[in-house]
Amino acid sequence: MGNPFNNTEIAFSLKSNRELRKAHFLFKMMGYPSLINFGSAVMMKSLQWRLPVKGLIKHTVFEHFCGGTTEEECKSVVDSMYLKGVSSILDYSVEGKEDEADFNVVVDKKLKLIKHAAHSDALSFEVVKPTGIGRFYIWQKVTEKKELTAAEQAEWQRIKDRVLLLSQTAYDNDIALLFDGEESWMQDAADELIRDMMLQFNKEKAIIYNTLQCYRHDRLDYIKELYNDAIENNFIVGVKIVRGAYMEKERARAEEMNYESPICANKMATDEMFNSAMYFILDHLDVIKLCIGTHNESSTLHAMEILTKKGIAANNKDVWFGQLYGMSDNLTFNLAQMNYNTFKILPFGPIRDVMPYLIRRAQENTSVAGQTGRELILIRQEMKRRGL
Repeated sequence: MGNPFNNTEIAFSLKSNRELRKAHFLFKMMGYPSLINFGSAVMMKSLQWRLPVKGLIKHTVFEHFCGGTTEEECKSVVDSMYLKGVSSILDYSVEGKEDEADFNVVVDKKLKLIKHAAHSDALSFEVVKPTGIGRFYIWQKVTEKKELTAAEQAEWQRIKDRVLLLSQTAYDNDIALLFDGEESWMQDAADELIRDMMLQFNKEKAIIYNTLQCYRHDRLDYIKELYNDAIENNFIVGVKIVRGAYMEKERARAEEMNYESPICANKMATDEMFNSAMYFILDHLDVIKLCIGTHNESSTLHAMEILTKKGIAANNKDVWFGQLYGMSDNLTFNLAQMNYNTFKILPFGPIRDVMPYLIRRAQENTSVAGQTGRELILIRQEMKRRGL
């Protein structure tokens, strides 16, 4: 059997000729890292100076990687993907806020999205970023087990209250809630809090999911500990595995502060960690429910092979495959065509606020070995098939 992810007719079935040409242009540009870095800086400055660039941004990079500026604008994308068997996770992708008022806005938005998802078969999950609902500094201080001032203790309690409110609302609405993984020096506090939510709400099924960034060399040990904890305390574990998003930052900080880097030595070691974590979880699906967040074809094929060997149906709800909107359509739509549970993470929000997310996506495509090239090859293949 050939590579099932080479079918570009299925992969790009939702893209018009115009959208396909635009995607070709964008990924071609991403082949030039210096151009992406320069363009990103210019766009951010232009927005700060309120220059009229929103239209340009909206109709290029924003349109490719985001569903819209509001959840209402995302509806047509959600509906069209669901017709192809692909679910969506609406992600209000506003980042880098520091004020309590901003955190409360995010929580209110997430609560609304959880309740919205409860009325749509196309929306099986919601997602929340821990630092989107509380200051990074507080997460870090709790992780480092440093004493909090009275004001900081009150702030930490508010963060815990927000996490509990979101988790309770997800449970009440029967919508799974994915917590994103972040930098290692704030992650322990998040891991402990999310584990407590699993203990409380994951008695019958996985409602609360944590994210494991597998470029960290301690994550297999962590998932094994979590498994034993779940057996001992009678709860179900929800896990999303990804390779990771903060590698350069992690290594630089470890070097600067002279501690052992938490990151795997190289790409091969990261792949081994990801696959080992995946194999362990697929061996223990009675206790751990899995979302495989990857743009890597090899890992996806491995997972499919294991499910087949174990006689686990493609559409078994204990296993989901997920990719980011605007990337790896060849994985998402071909998986859905083969009846696997798949989702796209669909970011949305005001253009100005979503720019940090967009810049990270563009830079990720320039830095991930082969990603841009692979996207371009597939797009050109489909353009040729259509005679464009």
